[in-house]
Amino acid sequence: MKINRSLTRRTALLAAAAATALTLTACGGGGGTDAGAADEIKKLNIIVPANPGGGWDQTGRSMQADLTANKQVGSASVQNIGGAGGTNGLAKLATEKDANTLMVMGYVMVGSVETNKSASRIEDTTPIARLTEEPLVLVVPASSPYQSTDDLIADIKAKGKGVAITGGSAGGADHILIGQILKAKGIAPDSLNYIGYSGGGESLAALLGNKVQAGISGVGEYAEQVKAGKVRALAVSGPAEAPALPGVKPLKDQGIDVVLTNWRGVVAPGSIDEAQAAKLTDMVTKLNESEAWAKTLKDNNWDNAFLAGDEFKTFLDEDITKVKTTLTEIGLVK
Repeated sequence: MKINRSLTRRTALLAAAAATALTLTACGGGGGTDAGAADEIKKLNIIVPANPGGGWDQTGRSMQADLTANKQVGSASVQNIGGAGGTNGLAKLATEKDANTLMVMGYVMVGSVETNKSASRIEDTTPIARLTEEPLVLVVPASSPYQSTDDLIADIKAKGKGVAITGGSAGGADHILIGQILKAKGIAPDSLNYIGYSGGGESLAALLGNKVQAGISGVGEYAEQVKAGKVRALAVSGPAEAPALPGVKPLKDQGIDVVLTNWRGVVAPGSIDEAQAAKLTDMVTKLNESEAWAKTLKDNNWDNAFLAGDEFKTFLDEDITKVKTTLTEIGLVK
């Protein structure tokens, strides 16, 4: 008989949490103690390892708002720790003593750990859940002479580093995507002039200020700018058109054999025990099932990609291996 290890471990984690709650209640005596009080997270800390304005910040603040609105926590705070592709925030999590702490992270951080040779590793955290995924979009300023992805690629081939492309931090999804595009078109990685920012607001400002020739970010971050006519979308990176940007063809339909979606999730300090991990996992699972979160996903053009516990850990381990290989292939790490 095949055993579902993920469900088995999750059952064990939840049982441990329940046992802890019963023990704490018993210790409090019978003098009117609320049996649910021991499991309540009165204050949740959310670390956003980036500056305000990007997808991680949007995710962290959406979680803060929805968890509070759902009355799942007494309060929730967001702490922005930008820089180094999220690895500054990862270093902070590594020393965090408060068990009721979550850090937003995702595909970008997986790459940044490698390119920054970070001493703090994702493998040393406690995986809680993968939440969302979304395709990326390649855009140019509205005044740009580039009318197609081919126009941009041809100019990079001709001018090399004379064409600047902005996006999130080095080694992240945006950087990997442009690297894969150039590789697919036979252009050497050292032709790329990539300018990374740790916050989406900064990269957008560089794009709108015509300081760079093109930009890459999540569809959710650029869709409104595209609709407002401030930037022009050349392609999306998913397997099909993105509902938020109808008519913008995916790269694979433009003769570029590249498909990439950016995922985001949350992890906790590696020092927490199984009962504490179960409490956080249960909280995020209930958030994922709530109407408030369903609206958040729709409003931000995020796809639900929920995985929790061991299933998320397995996915994370596999993704780390894949990203290491990709970064080596496109010349970002040796």
